[in-house]
Amino acid sequence: MYAVTVHILIKPAFTAAFRELMLKNARASRTSEPGCRQFDVTVSPDDANHIFLYEIYDNEAAFDAHRATAHYRDFISGTAPWIVSKKAEFFQRIDPN
Repeated sequence: MYAVTVHILIKPAFTAAFRELMLKNARASRTSEPGCRQFDVTVSPDDANHIFLYEIYDNEAAFDAHRATAHYRDFISGTAPWIVSKKAEFFQRIDPN
């Protein structure tokens, strides 16, 4: 399994709109991508503008397929100006496998 974590800081004026589009993107990923096993959207209890994503895919190819979807591309292009910073990290899940 291939795990992806993403920390995203949003400009405060766009937090509500970002969350709406983020949830739409996550739901589309979970329901329409066979290689997407989990896509959690969380928010820091200390900072409403700090979003944390935890995603699990069958493999790196499934994640690449996710990034090629129309819903992902629309999300990225629609929200890019609202983002202060974004850091993604990638892991191979070893347990449970």
